[in-house]
Amino acid sequence: MIFRQFLHKNPIGASYLFGCGGRSCAAVVDPIGDIAPYLEAAQDARMRILYVVDTHIHADHASSGRQLAEAVGAEYVLFAGASAQPAFRGVQDRDALPLGNVTAEVLHTPGHTPEHICLLVTDRTRAPEPWFLLTGHTLMIGDVGRTELATSLEAGARALFRSLRRLKELPDYVEVLPGAFSGSVCGRSLSGRPTSTIGFEKRYNAAFQVEDEDAFVEVMSKDVPPPPPGAAELRAVNAGLTK
Repeated sequence: MIFRQFLHKNPIGASYLFGCGGRSCAAVVDPIGDIAPYLEAAQDARMRILYVVDTHIHADHASSGRQLAEAVGAEYVLFAGASAQPAFRGVQDRDALPLGNVTAEVLHTPGHTPEHICLLVTDRTRAPEPWFLLTGHTLMIGDVGRTELATSLEAGARALFRSLRRLKELPDYVEVLPGAFSGSVCGRSLSGRPTSTIGFEKRYNAAFQVEDEDAFVEVMSKDVPPPPPGAAELRAVNAGLTK
């Protein structure tokens, strides 16, 4: 397994490069800003980038996913139901992105946005069980993603509640690697630590602990931060609908 985490400060976010060193193939998830660091990381590890994945159509920053995919000849990946153009590889729930001895399984986890996905990653050279989960803005460290940027707050919260129930079923040891951390406008009580586990978040993440759907909607309705500047416009740009 080759794994690199990129932590960005302006805008705040986390991107990832991971893949199979033996087969020299990798994926990049949620790239932000200049594509040079991803190109350099792949080159240094002698990896070929096969997939560039955006976990969702972002509303807080301009994605460089399409640019990176075009630069390296990779497939640009979004959920199949995403309202986006031009062409992209549309994936469905439980689809797999093969990377040699590494596999990324797609989990459709709507709530933060309707098209949101997580990636459950297994390295078969280590174990047949999943190792970590790239959660985007669904489950983050200390909180969960806000739900009103792409739909109504209540509709998003109810969808997110169901998505989080799926994630709670994962083994406690699965690592949680989110797309944002403290300071991001896409969450409220985010930790500055950019990694955790399913088990730790089940014990200490207040929003993740809520077991009643109506109570969860109430929790998500409180202390909602102001929307990112130009959120709707950024989603349109990232979806390829405007320039």
